[in-house]
Amino acid sequence: MKFATDLERFRPMEISNPEFERDGLRHLTFYSPALRGRGEVSLFVPQGIEACETVPIVFLLHGVYGSHWSWFWQGGAHETAGRLIAQGRIGPVVLAAPFDGLAGDGTGYLPAGEKNYEAWICEDVVQCVPKLICGPNQDAQLFLAGLSMGGYGTLRLGAKYPRLFQGIAAHSAIVDAGDFRKFVRDASSIESVDREEASVTHWMRAHKLDLPPIRFDCGEDDDLFESNCEFHRVLQRENIAHEFISHPGEHSWEYWRLHAEQTLLFFDGIVRDGANRSNGP
Repeated sequence: MKFATDLERFRPMEISNPEFERDGLRHLTFYSPALRGRGEVSLFVPQGIEACETVPIVFLLHGVYGSHWSWFWQGGAHETAGRLIAQGRIGPVVLAAPFDGLAGDGTGYLPAGEKNYEAWICEDVVQCVPKLICGPNQDAQLFLAGLSMGGYGTLRLGAKYPRLFQGIAAHSAIVDAGDFRKFVRDASSIESVDREEASVTHWMRAHKLDLPPIRFDCGEDDDLFESNCEFHRVLQRENIAHEFISHPGEHSWEYWRLHAEQTLLFFDGIVRDGANRSNGP
């Protein structure tokens, strides 16, 4: 397979053989300058995406204990996207699920010494995947979503780099870095990050005028529900536009599988709204 010249910094690179792909799923391994080693991404690439002039790519961040495969083999995100595309409820969309770096129970997608898990997502993944999948003749619209720890990564990175993503959405998010203690055996690496640097609220306030559309939800029986409600109230006090929805449910894949389609519909609405504006009078 011939890769574009601007992918050279990510070599060596391996991508799964299309002959053995099923359900639009692919696997990608490439060199990550941020990790100083290999990085892993699972992909869902629906048929017909090559014909699209503009390709929406949704990056899906997993939670603690998981990895790049979790959104697909635990959450069935590719099946949800495929069903919505077939029903005409959303347009074609690529799903890209990177791992978090696999240090400890979870990295929080934060910088950590020589391995920068934040730069892995916001530099390496967002540069490599669109160039590889879309090629030089297509524009990519980037969106970020995540659950639990991945929800924290989504809200923090989406707020810190507000011009990078056109929309962000989180399910059952850790919204306070202090809540990592509820999930990981050793939170020392996360707690060693500067308090403001690790704060979702700090970055929301710092970039409140530039934030993309924001959506998050949480189950009412989730241990993180009250934290999500308080975060919602903080955003209201700060006059930061967002959508917060509560549903019955716990901190579980059953909940995330049920509500993942709302994230895809939310992002598709942003894509369609942008297309309507560009085609307007």
